[in-house]
Amino acid sequence: MKRLAVLTVLILAAATPSATAQAGAVHRPTSYVVSTTPGENLEGIAVTPGGTMYVTSVATGAVYRGTTRSSRLSLFLPAGSDGRTAATGIHLDRWGRVLVAGASTSKLFLYDARGRLLDVRKASDGSFLNDFTIAGDAVYVTDSAHNQIWRAPLTRDGLGELEPWITRDRIQPTPYFLNGIVTDGRVLLVGEQGQDVTYRIDLRTRRVTVLDVPNGILSGDGYLLEGRRLYAVYNAGGGKYVTRLAILNDDLTAATLVADSGPGATGATPTTIARDHGRLLWVNSQLDLAPGTPPYTVTVVPGLR
Repeated sequence: MKRLAVLTVLILAAATPSATAQAGAVHRPTSYVVSTTPGENLEGIAVTPGGTMYVTSVATGAVYRGTTRSSRLSLFLPAGSDGRTAATGIHLDRWGRVLVAGASTSKLFLYDARGRLLDVRKASDGSFLNDFTIAGDAVYVTDSAHNQIWRAPLTRDGLGELEPWITRDRIQPTPYFLNGIVTDGRVLLVGEQGQDVTYRIDLRTRRVTVLDVPNGILSGDGYLLEGRRLYAVYNAGGGKYVTRLAILNDDLTAATLVADSGPGATGATPTTIARDHGRLLWVNSQLDLAPGTPPYTVTVVPGLR
C-alpha cells in the first residue's frame, strides 16, 4: 500500500511538470493567517488560478480574501452583512462572481468581485446550505439539515430561485449529513459523513448510487475533483484528519484509494481543500475546539499534492 501510494503520487506529479515549475518560481508561504478575531470558525476555501484566496467563517459569516503570495488575508465581506451570519462553501463562477453558501441562514449569496451583493436566494426554513458545485448553467447545493440537494439556475444574468432537486427519500442508504459535493459535468459526487459513503448522482437521470471503494473508506467534508483524481478531507477518528486521494474509473462509479496526506495539526480540524498550482491548501477550522484559539489559519496539506 505504501509503495503504491508513493508511486502513484510521483506519477501524478510528473504528469504536470509545467504547473509545478510555474508554482515553484514564485515564493508562497506555507501558512496563512486568515483572522485573529476571537470566535471565528473557518470553513470554506476557494483559490483562483491567479492565486486569489477566499476563506469563509461558519461562526460569523465573514469572508476573507488575500493572495497565496502573502501570509495574511484581509476582510472582504464583514460578518453579518446582507444577513450573512454564517458562511460555509465558497466558489467563483465563470464570470468571476463569488458565491457563498450561508449555512444556517438557509441562503445562497452571489457577489461581484468588488463584494457588491448581486443576488440572494433562500431555501426552506431550517435548511443548512453547506457546500455546492457548478455544472453547466446551474448550481447544486448540499443541505446538511434536510439531507437533500437544492438546485438553482446560474447564468450571466444572475442566480435563479433555489428548488429541491433530490430529496432525502430518493437517496439510499438514507443520508444523515450531506456535506462536500463536486462534479465533472456528468455526475455529482456527494459526501455523506454520517455513514462514510460517497454518493454518485447522474445529472441527467438523477439516479443515485454509492461510489464503490473496495479498498477502504472515502467520505469527507471538503472534496476536490481533478479529472479522475478525487481528494477528500477525511475524519480518520481520534482527532486525526487527513486528505485522502483516490483514483476514479472512467464513469466515476468506483474509486481506488492510493494515498493519505499527513495529519492536520492537533486540534486543527481541517475541513475544506483547494488547489494552488502544485500543492493543496486546507482550512484549519478548529471546529472540534470551537471557538478555538486565534490565529485562524490555512496551511499546506502535508505530504500530498
